[in-house]
Amino acid sequence: MTKFRKLGRPAAHRVSMLRTMVSQLVKHERIETTVAKAKEVRRVADNMVQLGKEGTLAAARRAAAFVRGDDVLHKLFTELAYRYKFVDRENELREAKPPNPQPPQRVPLDPWTKSRASQQWASPKEHQNSGSES
Repeated sequence: MTKFRKLGRPAAHRVSMLRTMVSQLVKHERIETTVAKAKEVRRVADNMVQLGKEGTLAAARRAAAFVRGDDVLHKLFTELAYRYKFVDRENELREAKPPNPQPPQRVPLDPWTKSRASQQWASPKEHQNSGSES
């Protein structure tokens, strides 16, 4: 196991609590807990989903050594592995976001025409009356 927050508990209680919380998270897909515990559960749950995505016998045995219940193990290797199969980032239990919509296609500009903004509009010329005409 990697290094975890202590969470105010002895080591055996802490590991047992994390095993139970990860199993319940996989089973119900939602749990209520504190922020510190949730951060630790997320780390372990991400690793369990990675094992589910591998799908090998060795990965199944490693996951079975941690999670509690055969139904949880089955869900981990079938439903959740398929759901998070296309998430590129490793160790992340988050669904992939849909791609950003493409901006609308603009009509290409003709380089030989002037835009309206660059046209110079001359002020109307006033007819000058010369003094010789009367």
